[in-house]
Amino acid sequence: MTIQFVKDNLLLFAIAFISGAMLLWPLIRRGTGGPWATTLEATQMINRQDALVIDVREDGEYAKGHIVGARHIPLAQLETRAKELQKYKSKPVITCCETGNRSSAAIATLRKLGFENVYNLAGGYAGWQQAGLPVEK
Repeated sequence: MTIQFVKDNLLLFAIAFISGAMLLWPLIRRGTGGPWATTLEATQMINRQDALVIDVREDGEYAKGHIVGARHIPLAQLETRAKELQKYKSKPVITCCETGNRSSAAIATLRKLGFENVYNLAGGYAGWQQAGLPVEK
């Protein structure tokens, strides 16, 4: 009886499994590329600690819109342009891309260059926009 029920409702079981995996994915993903800063935490760091936001997206993405005051340094140029960031070594640095994937690589690069207080913006620029926070073009 139980096996027949599973066979008859296999699609429902598959949907339940996929839904559960989708709910767990952000928790699993947050374990890498961090530490992560929520939009609230990032806003507080910007306002209270004069944190620097580095947008590591490509030129075209940045031109379409970016966080107000964000410094644009594409990920591929981050290591070669690191001298521009030396005065921010003692301040919090928040990396940002579209969704948080490229900015994870930026964190690794910045740590290698001696930056210790670096954060990945959770949800990236898309999360910032979704939170209704200010952007500029």
